[in-house]
Amino acid sequence: MNEEINSEQAEISSEQAQTQNSDESINLDALKSNDKALELESKLAEMTDKFYRANADFENLKKRTEKEKADIASYANEKFARDLLGVLDALQMGASFEPADEFGAKIKEGIELSIAEFIKALAKHGVSEVEVGGEFDPNIHNAVMHVDSDEHESGAIVQVLQKGYKINDRVLRPAMVSIAK
Repeated sequence: MNEEINSEQAEISSEQAQTQNSDESINLDALKSNDKALELESKLAEMTDKFYRANADFENLKKRTEKEKADIASYANEKFARDLLGVLDALQMGASFEPADEFGAKIKEGIELSIAEFIKALAKHGVSEVEVGGEFDPNIHNAVMHVDSDEHESGAIVQVLQKGYKINDRVLRPAMVSIAK
C-alpha cells in the first residue's frame, strides 16, 4: 500500500510538475506576446510620429513655395524698374532748366508730361517714391554727407540729393540724402 501511495504521490507530483511547467510555459508565452505587443505598439507610435512630421513638413513646404511664388510675381519687375530709374532721373534733370523762350517752355512742358506718364506707369507696377522728411532712416535712406545746420536737429534730413524708390514695400533704391550733424 505504501507503494501505491508513493506511486500516487509520484503521479500527483509529476502532474503538478507538468502543470507548473505548463503554467510557466503559458506565462513565458504571455510575457513574450506582451513584449511583442509592446514592441509593435512602440513601432506604431514611432511610425505615426514620422507620418505626422512628414505631413507637417510637406504642408510647410507648400506654404513656403506659395509665398515664394507670390514674391516672385510681386517682385518680377524689380530689376527692370531699377534700370528705368536712371532714365527717370535724366528726364527730371532735363526738366529742371529754366526756359529762355516759348519754344523752351514747350519742351519743358513735354518733358514734365513724359515724367508724369513715366511715374504713372511705374506706380501701376508697384513702384513708388520713398517718403523723405523728418528723421534719417537707414532702411530707406542713404546718408552721403553731414551738414552743419542751425535750422535742423541732429539726424534730420537736410537735403535730398537723389530720390529713392520702393517696389511693393521693398526698397528698390534708397534715397541719397544729407543729414544734419
